[in-house]
Amino acid sequence: MTAARYRPAWDLTLDPLLSCKLCLGEFPPEEMTTLSQCQCIFCTQCLKQYVELLIRDGLEPNVSCPDSACPKQGRLQEDEIECMVAAESLQRYKRLQFEREVLLDPCRTWCPSSSCQAVCRLPEAEPPGSQPARCPLCRLDFCSLCRAAWHPGRACRDRDRDRDRDPERPPGNSEASPIKRCPKCQVFIQRDEGCAQMMCKNCKHAFCWFCLESLDDDFLLIHYDKGPCRNKLGHSRASVIWHRTQVVGIFAGFGLLLLVASPLLLLATPFVLCCKCKCSKRDDDPLPT
Repeated sequence: MTAARYRPAWDLTLDPLLSCKLCLGEFPPEEMTTLSQCQCIFCTQCLKQYVELLIRDGLEPNVSCPDSACPKQGRLQEDEIECMVAAESLQRYKRLQFEREVLLDPCRTWCPSSSCQAVCRLPEAEPPGSQPARCPLCRLDFCSLCRAAWHPGRACRDRDRDRDRDPERPPGNSEASPIKRCPKCQVFIQRDEGCAQMMCKNCKHAFCWFCLESLDDDFLLIHYDKGPCRNKLGHSRASVIWHRTQVVGIFAGFGLLLLVASPLLLLATPFVLCCKCKCSKRDDDPLPT
């Protein structure tokens, strides 16, 4: 954030300073930017850092107004972003937009091959169902519904059941596949390495990579203590124990703080009420004549 500029109140020769809602500093109008859609005003430097941070983290393809209380819930236009960020950030922003467009387009999808980044056009069918699709780049034939290798005359669930029975089958959309859909918002997620606890950047849903079961409420990661995903978290046992100790310590700390503060609040209640009574009596006393 840039340092705010101040000048004496008696200096009336210049234009008045404007306040930035992000850094709360005051700047001359030439150092401020007004969003065309919602007319919210921010200093140019703060707005630039905000836009570059969103693009770098890939949180959303559309950059919303930084003011959480914006009455119009405005968004930055593409020409405003182009004038604000570096060429590398702009290229990443356009790529995020394109990925979002492909995701929402029922007639397009990404090639299921992890080594191919081509966009494939899906055949139109009414009602939508399993249809053969071919990647124009790597010539891979795959199913438009489950994105596994094309399986004519067989349902997608039948192939999944056969794959579970025969672990030696080639991995298509199986547990070993590096690309899967988020079980909540259906966004494609690629996992190169790391632990099996995944969090979707699009909807913030936490889930297990292997079985896609929700981990939103599993703070202690008990899911990996039993069942088919046992010991598949990808961390050592000591690391898991340390994680659980930290989580339990945080909850215990809040509980202890509440336990200590409760008696003090009960003891302070009569004094607070007494002070209020005295104040009300003083307000009700007639003025001396």
